Amino acid sequence: MQISHVILIAGLSFSSYLECSAQAAPAVAAAGVTASTSAPSALLQPSLDAVLQAVTAVNLEKWKRGTVRDETGGHITAIEHDLQGNLPPLLQAADANSGALTKVLPVTRNAEALYDVLVSVVEAARVAGPADQVAQLEQALSGLGTALRSLDDRVQEIASAQELETSGLRKSVATLNAARIAAAAPPPQIKPCPTPAPARKPRRKPAPTTPPSSNAAPAPAKPAS
Repeated sequence: MQISHVILIAGLSFSSYLECSAQAAPAVAAAGVTASTSAPSALLQPSLDAVLQAVTAVNLEKWKRGTVRDETGGHITAIEHDLQGNLPPLLQAADANSGALTKVLPVTRNAEALYDVLVSVVEAARVAGPADQVAQLEQALSGLGTALRSLDDRVQEIASAQELETSGLRKSVATLNAARIAAAAPPPQIKPCPTPAPARKPRRKPAPTTPPSSNAAPAPAKPAS
């Protein structure tokens, strides 16, 4: 009977905790994941379009001849392949699961690698390219950098929300384990009170003997035989 009472109390406590967690979840989401409702493609796509337009407008024939121009041609080809082949499926998967780091991080890594290659193209254009092409490439690079910072903030929001969710799950598991331990513990054994020993009767002291009085008459002397 006592075990059933303990199980009932533990179950009610755990149910109350789950209700509180459910009520707190919208507040956590409002402070974390839903603080930025923009999908990864919405954050990146405008800057990616500007990058594609800038590298497509590059006319290497107007550049100074040399190894710089030759290497830039390979970089531009890699950028176009990345923009048109690698990034679109990654962005699609990230938009479908915008709250999952496993889907957003591949987009971040790919876009950062693209940024590094674009930096090389801009530096080469400053050395061997005409001024108008340099300006367009620099503008595209700046826009991509701003978009990457926004995407990094988005990743931080997702990571913080998942950390809060993990912490809540750990507390729930700890509460459930405590309830199970309390239900499995045996009820405390009540020890019977010891029977008090019977009270002893006080012993009566013997009455004091009265010594013979000194005024008493002496006993008569016996006659001699």
